Amino acid sequence: MAQYEELQFDQGADQTIELQLVNADGTKKNLSGFTVAAKMKKSYTSDSADTTTFTSLIASPVTNGIVTLTLTNTQTDALKAGRYVYDVELSFVDSDDNTVIERILEGRITVTPSVTK
Repeated sequence: MAQYEELQFDQGADQTIELQLVNADGTKKNLSGFTVAAKMKKSYTSDSADTTTFTSLIASPVTNGIVTLTLTNTQTDALKAGRYVYDVELSFVDSDDNTVIERILEGRITVTPSVTK
């Protein structure tokens, strides 16, 4: 089950989220062979044209379990002020060549309006 987190972004500002992933025993998650993806949109039923995609990276070394999600100021400036939903998924290909996807984080983002443009 994914962790739930409510976030607040400022419209027109760069946003970076760093996730430190750990195993159940508290050790750092080895992200070797994993990929990460994160998206946000106005509602779960919004069409794909309403989707904002985070730049999602696994930091080196992959054994530290750190994922970085970024939106540029141009991306956040294009967002209308208000509430959004988001999620973050890790995926890997298992030994049977099946893609396994795990949602690790989800929640709401409130985008606050900008006065200075």
